[in-house]
Parts: sequence; C-alpha cells; structure tokens
Amino acid sequence: MSLSIHRHDEQPIDPELLTRWRQIPVAVIVDLAPARQIDPGIRPLLPAGRQPAMFGRAMTVRCAPPDFGAVLHATGAIRPGQVLMIEAGGDCSHAMIGDILAGHLHRRGGAGLVCDGAVRDVHGLAGMEGFSVHCRAVNPLGPTTARAGEVNAPVTLGGCEVAPGDLIIGDDDGLAALPPALLPQLIEAAEAKLTLEAEWTARLVAGDPVADIFGLG
Repeated sequence: MSLSIHRHDEQPIDPELLTRWRQIPVAVIVDLAPARQIDPGIRPLLPAGRQPAMFGRAMTVRCAPPDFGAVLHATGAIRPGQVLMIEAGGDCSHAMIGDILAGHLHRRGGAGLVCDGAVRDVHGLAGMEGFSVHCRAVNPLGPTTARAGEVNAPVTLGGCEVAPGDLIIGDDDGLAALPPALLPQLIEAAEAKLTLEAEWTARLVAGDPVADIFGLG
C-alpha cells in the first residue's frame, strides 16, 4: 500500500450552530443518534474531570501499524480547530503518535486527536493544555515505517463512519462524529433533551416521586 492524499475542501458550518452544539454532551448526542457513537473502548487519556472537551472538524487518516506515513503527512497539514482522526483498525501493536507529533499538532492549533489504536508519551500528551486525546490503548513501542496510508478519505473509526469535515465532539463519557448535514436537523431535539433532563433534576430535588417524574405505571 502506498501513501494516498486526497483533496478535501471543507464546507463551512454556521458559527451560531456550532455555538449551540458546544453545549451538548456526548450522552445526549448518542441517545438521539446512536449510529454516530464512536466505540466507547476508545477512551479519554485523562481521568474524568481532567480531560479537555473535544470539539472540532475531522481530518482523517488511515494507517496500517507499524506504518504511520499518513499521520506524518497529516501532522504537517492540520489546520486550527481540526481533530486528527487516526484509523488504525484497533491494532495496538505499535503507537501511531506520541508527544513529538502531537506537540506539533498542538502548536498548530489542532483541537485534539482520536486514535483507534495506541499512542505513547502519555506524560507529554497529558500536559498539552486544551488538547484532547482519546485512544484505545497506550503502547511505548513506536512505528517502524512511514510509507503508506491515506489522508482525507472516509474512515471507519471505532465502528463509526467518519468523513473529513465531520464535527467531532468528545467528553469524559466518549465520542461522537456528526456529519455537517445532520447538525441543523438534530440540534433542536438535542436542546430539548437537555431541557427535559434539567426538569427531571429540578423535580427530583423538589422531592417529586420518581414514578410521577418518569411516568412509571
């Protein structure tokens, strides 16, 4: 397999719509659109409460460990606000990225990275302020070749199809990938579910019976 680099012209998303989506947790998203959930086996690198929120447009790469050629190319091409999405097929035999390349992503304004495989140099990764990392595993053994892969092609990452430009949202619970066309269709339902959950909480605090709140027969 050789290295293939595909052109991707990212379509803009209404900034007001993005602001609204920043308020929506992953749990609400996947309740409404379970097909957009990325495998929960791909976990935040940091413990709950310490992991920065992830929010950005996908730049996709496909790798076949131990080769990380696509990651190398993407690292030099990442744009501010993008999330590097690394499809490694769940292969954790070699780390596909560590703190040197991730540090370059961070300095270039990348929002974070997701690896369906392994990362390494976790002490350095954990110290990158505002840079969110989700991965399937940690492995100190690094890649050995850099000749193959794909950049900016649709990938399947953690069982979820992810296209370049998809909106990636991550928090302590996990990850979701939303195609731009789905954003205006789903936002009102997502906001309504947040409002409903707030009402449930308020009624529980007020002492209303659980059976009444949740309509138990």
